[in-house]
Amino acid sequence: MRKPRDIDSELKALEAKTKLLKERRVRQLGELVIACRADALDAELLAGALLGAVTTKDASVKEDWRKAGAGFFQRGPRKAAARPDRGAANDTAPGGNAASA
Repeated sequence: MRKPRDIDSELKALEAKTKLLKERRVRQLGELVIACRADALDAELLAGALLGAVTTKDASVKEDWRKAGAGFFQRGPRKAAARPDRGAANDTAPGGNAASA
């Protein structure tokens, strides 16, 4: 005889998988913002730009944005965007002069 399916456990597994996929999506969007160096913008400006992109009806503008985005992804893997506050202590010598390499 065939074993009955445990619908409740399957549903819980699907809910857990959905939660993981949503978390991954949010993480990837954050990584995209950082990779585009848009993390330097304040949240209101970034949200306004995204809302403008969503509401734009001009197909030629959207196509230009799509081409720019495709070019961004075709450049290949990149390191995290360098931030001015990272490694600042190592950038200058004790006398305030730039350290020579």
